[in-house]
Amino acid sequence: MPTYQLLPRFLRDHKSLTKRDADAFRQAVALFIAGLRQGTFDSRLRVKRVKSTADVWEMSWAPDGRATFQYGPEVVPGEPHIVWRRVGDHSVLARNP
Repeated sequence: MPTYQLLPRFLRDHKSLTKRDADAFRQAVALFIAGLRQGTFDSRLRVKRVKSTADVWEMSWAPDGRATFQYGPEVVPGEPHIVWRRVGDHSVLARNP
């Protein structure tokens, strides 16, 4: 099972989500985890590296819903470790991705 870490700014962002958006994000995370296990992400998530960064990635969870993350050092051998950085609308990409 992949492990994860939530950065403080992710937690602040998440608190600002509406219940509907938080539910949509939770559903997208289920697809995201399945993609981690399979080695390929569902195309609906549009997972890609954030431009001008070496190690920050984004995924889409709604038409204007984005989350940024990076891969951290393994916590459990052989399992990916995800560091969730930001979550919200498209503007999270412009504010310290």
